[in-house]
Amino acid sequence: MTEETLLEVDNASVAFAGRTVLDQVSLRVRRGEIVTVIGPNGAGKTTLIKLALALQIPARGRVWRRPGLRVGYMPQRLHTSAALPLTVERFLRLGGASRAAVVEALVEVGLPERGALPLQSASGGELQRVLLAQALLRTPDLLVLDEPVQGVDLAGQTAMYELIAEVRNRHRCGVLMISHDLHWVMAKTDHVVCLNQHVCCEGHPEQVGNDPAYRALFGDRFVRNVALYQHHHDHRHDLHGDVVCQHDTPAATAPKDDNHG
Repeated sequence: MTEETLLEVDNASVAFAGRTVLDQVSLRVRRGEIVTVIGPNGAGKTTLIKLALALQIPARGRVWRRPGLRVGYMPQRLHTSAALPLTVERFLRLGGASRAAVVEALVEVGLPERGALPLQSASGGELQRVLLAQALLRTPDLLVLDEPVQGVDLAGQTAMYELIAEVRNRHRCGVLMISHDLHWVMAKTDHVVCLNQHVCCEGHPEQVGNDPAYRALFGDRFVRNVALYQHHHDHRHDLHGDVVCQHDTPAATAPKDDNHG
């Protein structure tokens, strides 16, 4: 165990009603590292998050967290009721944060003037950024992000992953991120764990994308998407998915393909 380790799951197994959900799963998240867990529906990703958040105890194995670890959690989505009107700022202050802290968090996630926006009127991309701001208000050592691009359009997903990488770089926090496929997160992830109740394969994104276990689980379509993302995604998007800068390279002159296959 190094001083940089924030979270370690070691051969953890979980079962519900006699059905194995996780089988001897291990992963480690270090400070300054983005670890992404991918897998199909029912792979056990949500259960793994619960282990990381100390909401679930493994039947076998162990989960270690650095003493005093501060965790910021971003859920998949937020359900709001029109009967309970809230501004973005008021929502973010429900946990006791100061107005100054909320303003700073909104600036960091790219919503500097949206504090007075009714929460219910926020777009999908804006709402996910609000949830990320809420997680950042905890000044976390570890960010746990459950499908952070839920409800975001295809181009906006790239902008969100770029923002997550910028947050990691700025705060040097660890990031444990859950996703359903590899090609969207490839350029912004240090280590990928491919999960289907057990760890099918793991490593650098390109390594995982070429692993036979990944190909067997996701099929050639996702493998082609990974290759396309790697070779042609050399531009950046703003909150609304528009290209904001593009390098003058042969790949950059290729037609923009934000659907990646």
